[in-house]
Amino acid sequence: LPPGRQPPAVNFSSSSVSIDRNRECSYNIVTMDSNGALEKLLKSFESYYNINTSEVEAPFVAEAIFNSHNEQYFLVQAAKLADIDSNEFVFFYSHHNHKPDSCDEALSAEKVSEVTRIAWERGLSRVNPYYGHRNSDVTVIFLSDKISDESFKKIKKLNLYKSYKFGLYGWSGFRALAYETSTGRAVTNRRGSDLKKLVASL
Repeated sequence: LPPGRQPPAVNFSSSSVSIDRNRECSYNIVTMDSNGALEKLLKSFESYYNINTSEVEAPFVAEAIFNSHNEQYFLVQAAKLADIDSNEFVFFYSHHNHKPDSCDEALSAEKVSEVTRIAWERGLSRVNPYYGHRNSDVTVIFLSDKISDESFKKIKKLNLYKSYKFGLYGWSGFRALAYETSTGRAVTNRRGSDLKKLVASL
């Protein structure tokens, strides 16, 4: 999120989700819960991020992109000191949108690794490091009805970082949030600790 700003809490109230109790497979309930969570999360990003939900490349269902360009000057504006670019690429992954035939399957540690790798590579491919670049961070938000304990442990330990020209051209860090829609459990890695506020209110 933009420096100095805390992510808004999102209220995942049960009244906002319509569930067909006659459906035989819990996947139908999961899909609506996950989609409802995704919709509310995207709304919380709308003020400062550009949201993309169409033509999003798999395995993601949505993206949110933040770009900030500031200029620093000496005492007189005519003497410009530096450009400062700060960016964030947020990728949303909804597990059961990709598993329609296995509605009881939990998000596995292997899938976490795969999605993390894709997001990190895709995010870094968009970075333009130069003297005025401060940071371009990559964030993944995992949504799933069930998340394995191994996946929770793995997400907590995720630690990806890249510097450009020994930091002279900025850096990229990785943040992750996993939210289990059936229980409300949420974990983040160390860099993403502030993301928990996005799903603090159930």
